[in-house]
Amino acid sequence: MLGLLINEMEQKEIEYLLKRELEELLLDMGDSRIDHMVKRAMRERYRNLFQLLRRVASEQECVKYMPKRQENQ
Repeated sequence: MLGLLINEMEQKEIEYLLKRELEELLLDMGDSRIDHMVKRAMRERYRNLFQLLRRVASEQECVKYMPKRQENQ
């Protein structure tokens, strides 16, 4: 287990960066031109980034980015 000591400004910056990356991934996952294998990797990245967001953002903010369940999982 690792620990991280950050101040409030750094926490807000990390939260902002994670949200931006999650939004980009959501946009790209909706693009029909992207290959299925690439989208699978993007979904895994989304899950990892969402777990990081849960550590720095409020519950209300996290709900906005909660990954959708898929039929084939």
